[in-house]
Amino acid sequence: MKTIIGTYLINAPFSALNNKGIDSRSGNENEVATKTIQSPEGKRPYVSAQALRFWWRNVLEQKYSWICSPVDKIGDNQAITMADPLKYPDDDLFGYMSARKVETEVKGKKKSQNVTVTRVSPLKCSPLIGLPISPNSDFGVMNRKFEGNPVLFNHQFYSNILKGIFALDIDAAGTFSAIDKPGSKNLSEDLIAECDKRKMRIGSENRFRLSENIRKQRIIDTISALKYLSGGAMQTLHHTDVTPKAIILCAINSGNNIFMDVFPHNNYEEGLINLDALTEVLTDYKEDLLTGIYIGWQSGFGSDKDKELQHYTAPDGVTVTLSSPAQAIELFVNEFSEKSKSLLSS
Repeated sequence: MKTIIGTYLINAPFSALNNKGIDSRSGNENEVATKTIQSPEGKRPYVSAQALRFWWRNVLEQKYSWICSPVDKIGDNQAITMADPLKYPDDDLFGYMSARKVETEVKGKKKSQNVTVTRVSPLKCSPLIGLPISPNSDFGVMNRKFEGNPVLFNHQFYSNILKGIFALDIDAAGTFSAIDKPGSKNLSEDLIAECDKRKMRIGSENRFRLSENIRKQRIIDTISALKYLSGGAMQTLHHTDVTPKAIILCAINSGNNIFMDVFPHNNYEEGLINLDALTEVLTDYKEDLLTGIYIGWQSGFGSDKDKELQHYTAPDGVTVTLSSPAQAIELFVNEFSEKSKSLLSS
């Protein structure tokens, strides 16, 4: 399994990027609470993976001109995309589950059938998790242009650094299965016919693949979009830049994210990157590396201890390139593009 893996840090100095609505435990009935998770170290704020993927998809649509799959709402509690990964790149890279009724004609008679297709997302990502901290409450009033008592409201926010990891399955991007069993049927019958018309079948198997150029461009766009990541709640009041301030990227012949613990994410004082852990994983997995290692670090981010990264020496046989986060993403994309023929082959 050839995979692009990454881990990154986002600086959120005064933020409320993902909220859970009114806090019923608050003394103020109008207090909006931020999402938190309880960990052994304490309460950590987080941004759900669903919210992150929403931001990511929006950048691809707005910056990279992706035509994203329309969404239909069926009933009160079901929404589905078109489930057409041939036409819509987000259906390809972000996956889907679609169940709908389709009219078919059998022996001159129209018949309604339930058609269910699913696709596991080639792009996988974690929530963004913060360091242990207690959110603050900001007290606000609304008293413009009316008489009487002002309307009181509160919202929670925090100062934190958020960590996330992601993986993009290179082999799965632009590759579809039509095996008729749960989880393996990516394509409806009309799309299977379209694939055969376009000669996309892989050998004699019930699998299909888009052209190398389409797959390459969709992957490049998806990784490049990290440079422009934007979104989050309370942007009017907090205006948080959610682009990565530190990032590690590479392609590897494995499905695991070996960099998950290189940013240990316990406290600021110990530093945000563990260079011993980085050396260890690069030594252990250097035979599986398919590209160089690209580390992006914004000047002034982190603690004084993190400045040791500037003098880092990689294990023998491993190439590490240190630059800014945006440059690291660009340099990785350039190497991926140069090696795309071998990386995209089966």
